[in-house]
Amino acid sequence: MTLTISVLCAVALILVSWNRNRFFDSKVYFGAVQYWFRDGGMVYDWLRPGTPYGFTYPPFAGLVMSPMSVLPFPMVVVLASIGTLVTIGLLIWWLAGPLLRGLKQPLWLTFGVAFCVAMAFEPVRETLSFGQVNTLLLAVVAADLLFGVARGRWWGGVGIGLATAVKLTPGVFILYLLVTRRWRAAGTAIGATAGATVLAGALFPDQSREFWTSALWDTNRVGSLWFLSNQSERGMLARLPFDVVESKLWVVCVLATLVWWGVRVSRSPQDVVGGLALTGVLGCLISPVTWIHHCVWLIPALIRCVEAGWNGPSRRPAYLAAAAYVLMTSHLTWIYENRPYPPLAMLGSNIYVLFSLALLIWTPVGTRISTPVHEPDKIMA
Repeated sequence: MTLTISVLCAVALILVSWNRNRFFDSKVYFGAVQYWFRDGGMVYDWLRPGTPYGFTYPPFAGLVMSPMSVLPFPMVVVLASIGTLVTIGLLIWWLAGPLLRGLKQPLWLTFGVAFCVAMAFEPVRETLSFGQVNTLLLAVVAADLLFGVARGRWWGGVGIGLATAVKLTPGVFILYLLVTRRWRAAGTAIGATAGATVLAGALFPDQSREFWTSALWDTNRVGSLWFLSNQSERGMLARLPFDVVESKLWVVCVLATLVWWGVRVSRSPQDVVGGLALTGVLGCLISPVTWIHHCVWLIPALIRCVEAGWNGPSRRPAYLAAAAYVLMTSHLTWIYENRPYPPLAMLGSNIYVLFSLALLIWTPVGTRISTPVHEPDKIMA
């Protein structure tokens, strides 16, 4: 039954996705990798025809995506879609599994409903419709923290390091390891990032030089900071009439956010799920660009709030999660795309930012030692 629900959900969402964003980002990846590996061009020179958008990830990401050079594009879409569906299922099982198993309803039903609710979440829909890699990276980082770092495995940190080498934003979890004094895991993560980056540099010196000296710093490659889909603190400030002092205000906001986050996670270093939740929120807030599809990193915080509100003494965390989910999933934000100045539009155009701040402040941490209940081999049984 769960498989049937998942397949039907997948088919419906893929059909909707084709009309929504038509796997735009997958087309960028595919075109850039083809240009690089098949045509011998400089990957960072390639732009999707008719747009200013090109490949923005480090060369190691291109190495990971190199199979696209021999695969037909429909197969790339199928694999990307399956990857999103599978990783969402894994994240639900790992993070919400204890709650779902504690309910009185059959597990296939509770898991199926939770899976459908997660797939309906707008950042997940956008990840699917763009053909993005967000949930794959989130799953790699979550697995590393839950099954590696939390259990003191020698390889704890490798997943975080490799995710950072693919896309720089997961590097915020290296900071989490440092703040919680997990020195060995932090060293492993840094070593994995450095090793993957050096490997890519040795194999592709020209591309590496271009990325680290030019492409990384060219903000025009990713779009305008003020565009409504940029739901970071920088995006919110860019939509406010503070042009002269915008960059300085952003630095102040980032520092204040880092301090608040650092105090919270350092007080409960044993709560790895809480650390995953808060650090995912932190990454969305302080990144210069956080498109709506990047906000899948909020999922652990939403699940933690639901769990704490369901099992804890107060329902308030669950109410916060429900409000965040409903408003983020409602597509309400886009109503204000062309209304940048009225006070109500200032709220409506920053729904994700405001709820991210609320989650950073009120997501419960330290409520339990958050390690997975089941070993990976039992999950597959």
